[in-house]
Formats: sequence, C-alpha cells, structure tokens
Amino acid sequence: MNGFRAESMPDQTGRHVVITGANSGLGFQASLAFAAKGARVTLACRNPERGEAALAQLRETTGSTQCDVRPLDLGSLKSIRAFAADWSGPLDVLINNAGLMATARATTADGFEQQLGINHLGHFALSGLLLPALRTATAARVVVVSSLAHKRGAIDFDDLMSQSRYRRWRAYSQSKIANLYFAMEFGRRLQAHDDRVVVAAAHPGLANTNLPASMGRNSMGIATGVFMRLMAQPGQWGVLPVLYAAAAADVTNGDFYGPNGPGETRGEVTMVAPAARVADLLVARRLWDASEQLTGVAFADLPPV
Repeated sequence: MNGFRAESMPDQTGRHVVITGANSGLGFQASLAFAAKGARVTLACRNPERGEAALAQLRETTGSTQCDVRPLDLGSLKSIRAFAADWSGPLDVLINNAGLMATARATTADGFEQQLGINHLGHFALSGLLLPALRTATAARVVVVSSLAHKRGAIDFDDLMSQSRYRRWRAYSQSKIANLYFAMEFGRRLQAHDDRVVVAAAHPGLANTNLPASMGRNSMGIATGVFMRLMAQPGQWGVLPVLYAAAAADVTNGDFYGPNGPGETRGEVTMVAPAARVADLLVARRLWDASEQLTGVAFADLPPV
C-alpha cells in the first residue's frame, strides 16, 4: 500500500457513497476523491448552506453532475432516522467521518454528551439504520474514522456522559476509542454472520483540517489551530488512510489504517495497531449494548460472537 494516492483508487462508477461531515476537512477531501473516480457521492451535512457550497466546489473541481447534499444532524436521532428513512437503493460505501473535538461540555438534542453523541452514538445509529441498504450492494464498505487520541481513551461506564467531571480532551478520547470498539465489534459480528459488508477503521494522523474550530474561539482552540497549521500534514494526505479503507480491494473486517511516519502522525498509508485495550471483547460488547439502548437502534440479527 506504499505509494497509495487518491488517484490509485479503482474506478467507482456506479457506486453510491455517503460521507458524513462532507462539507469540509477530510470529508470534503474524500468526496472529491470519490467523485473524481465516478462515484455518486451524497454529502451528509448538518448545515445545508455549507453543504451546497461544498457541492458547488466539488462539481467545479471534478465535473461530476451526480452528487448531492442531504441534511443530517448526527446530534439528533430524529434527523438520523429521517435520513435513513429517505434512503432508497443500494449503498456501497458509508464513511462515518463527521465529528467534534475537545468542545466545551454540551448535550445533543437527545441529551447525550455531544462528543460521544455525535462522534460515536450518531454514527452507530446511522450505520444500523443504513445496514439494509448496505446489504443490497454487491460489496459494501463501512469506514469509521477514529483518531490518534483513542490511545489515551477509555470507556467510563460509570459516567458515560461525563456528567460528574467533564474534561474536554478526555471526553474526546473516549469518543474516539468508542469509534474503534464499534468498528471492531461491528466487523466481528458481520463476519460471523457471513455478511458481505466489510467494516474497517482509519485515522489521519495529524491532518490540517478545520476540526479545531469546533473547540471554539478560545485560547485552546486558537492554539490548537495554529499548531495544526504549522505541524500537521495537508488534508489531502490525511484522507489517504480513509480512502484506502473505503476502496482498496484487500481490506477485511477489523483492519485499521493510518500513516506510517513517526508516531503515526504523517506518512504513507499502512495498517496500524489500535491501543491494546481495544481488544477487550467484554468492553466492546458492553458499549454495543449501551449504544443500542441509548439510540434505540438494534442490530437484531447480529448477536455477539
């Protein structure tokens, strides 16, 4: 996989791709790459105006005329259910990319701590509700975008919503390791079910995106943004592990991709190892059960392995 670039992706003509948070950052870079390869890309965006602006730029850059924008607020189960209910036809690729980073404490429309709610629970619900559409595709792929921050993360089942003591980076790291527990458990269950859907995960290393903007206009947010602009690799490089996980032919359930450089912060695409605690099946199953209960989305035909 060394030397993999967006241009290395196989032809995507006839494939339908949904990318959450597609109006900026890694999501927009992934949208450009798939559209350039002939895919129909649905930009799933919370802000319709920003989504339409991104779509106009995508069309101008790639010449694609078959992409569209659909409203999706991952902080609202009502919005997620409406998005899934409106879906028709096969879905070939779902890239669970949207997210917040180290925000001040706030809650979603459903009362979830917003980093866990948007980064994990929203994507958990969306994936479950779109699973029937994924299963009608020939060789569907789900990609869960995590972060290096997962290495510092742990699931606090005693205070899952960070109500008693909120630390913004701790909550972010919890949401990012939750992404990996979900991806690995989802893949195990699908494989045991002999399902054709494949689930993989990816992280971008340090990538210069607008994610620090979600931290707000405070000293921490400004400093993080400056650091990322100075030290991080461009978004066009950060997205490569995501594209590989979404499109390469040799990807299997449970694969995790990231950069091969120092500390996995930059470099060529390679398979990387998650933090050792991600292998804890009891935690993975407990988080899965909690996620089903909180979202009301049940993967009824995918019992634990």
